[in-house]
Amino acid sequence: NLPFYGFAVLCTDHPEVQGLAARVTDRRRITYGFNRQADVRAINLKTDLSGAHFDVALRRPGSAQPRMIEGLTLPMAGEHNVQNALAAVAVALELGATDDQIRTSMGQFGGVKRRFTQVGEWVPVEGKPPVRIIDDYGHHPVEISAVLKAARAMQGQGQLIAVCQPHRYTRLRDLFEDFSRCFDQADHVLVAPVYEAGESPIDGFNHETLVASIVRNGHRGAATIPSMEALPETLKALAEPGAMVVCLGAGDITKYAAELAEKLSA
Repeated sequence: NLPFYGFAVLCTDHPEVQGLAARVTDRRRITYGFNRQADVRAINLKTDLSGAHFDVALRRPGSAQPRMIEGLTLPMAGEHNVQNALAAVAVALELGATDDQIRTSMGQFGGVKRRFTQVGEWVPVEGKPPVRIIDDYGHHPVEISAVLKAARAMQGQGQLIAVCQPHRYTRLRDLFEDFSRCFDQADHVLVAPVYEAGESPIDGFNHETLVASIVRNGHRGAATIPSMEALPETLKALAEPGAMVVCLGAGDITKYAAELAEKLSA
């Protein structure tokens, strides 16, 4: 459905998209990703608490050497976010943006609400690094895994605590095994009761059976919490200075995440 003057921007890190790219034969294609065949490729990726830092290599027709855009900073962590940034770079270049415009605009990007959004800090020990509180909409195992991978890249060896409020009993049932294996990057996993979203409970699929399955799959730090209201007291006993707490879910966990720093400080 591309118009004759259009072009397709495709992430060829994904095998299904790579297959789709092969079907675009009568329009221009611009590929992006981390793979060496991409037209717009991220290299030299480093991550710290300020976000992702990387260079972009641009494939040039007829040249063995790519053109470089160096020193890009995205104030978000995670390879998935860098891939999204590469798509923006590809489109911006096609629209005539300069390297400096791209570099400046990316560095000023304010993020997307509820996508790895820092909502507060708590200082458990005066003079020590604060605990950072992150709110994220991730409620599918693939999303959760990507978010925690990004968080781990930012934290290094620092403590990472995932707080999960499963969303819908049917989703938990249908993806139970995937949920059981998507928290490995976190040192601790706290699982709250399922946010029902109008559904009725399903026997065998709740926050307690999920934690039992997470433990069976080898995680050493998974536990239930009886309610979201119990989270502050649980974290007071668990979180170390400099920890990162990532609240994950599509239900009302976002409300509790927003209030968490204040309640921890009370």
